[in-house]
Amino acid sequence: MAVQAQATAKYIRTSAQKAGLVLDLIRGRDVNTALATLRFARKGVARDIEKVLRSAIANAQLKEGFGGDVDRLFVAACYANQGPSQKRIRPAPMGRAFRVVKRTAHLTVEVSERPSRVSVAPDEAAPKRARRAPATKTGGAAPAKKGGATGSTARKRSRAKTAAAKE
Repeated sequence: MAVQAQATAKYIRTSAQKAGLVLDLIRGRDVNTALATLRFARKGVARDIEKVLRSAIANAQLKEGFGGDVDRLFVAACYANQGPSQKRIRPAPMGRAFRVVKRTAHLTVEVSERPSRVSVAPDEAAPKRARRAPATKTGGAAPAKKGGATGSTARKRSRAKTAAAKE
């Protein structure tokens, strides 16, 4: 049974859409590769996602039945849900006011353990796949068009014929 664990960070001061762009980079990757990707990502929310990923890894290590090998963990799912938005007022010209919406997001990262690979010896009694047909003598080149040469060779020949007719 593969171990699964998750971690959630709530009320992170970013929009869910911006966080989703970074989460798309790490979805399905190994944990070490995902951490390296987040370390060098040029988005501010990457640090918050890195914290959540490290927390999910720690949660997986504490689960019953964990194999002990962190290299077998991968990011099974990660998503950003929209949190509550803070509404603020910004003064505008001529006595008006503009509304500023400060968005928050809830970040969730789920890690899972990859199942160990079991190799099966090939059955010698099973028929093998047929080979493909041998290559032709032309080497796979396209057959020439009817009527002889085409392109620049035909132009050279026609020029030679007109020059010979003038002489």
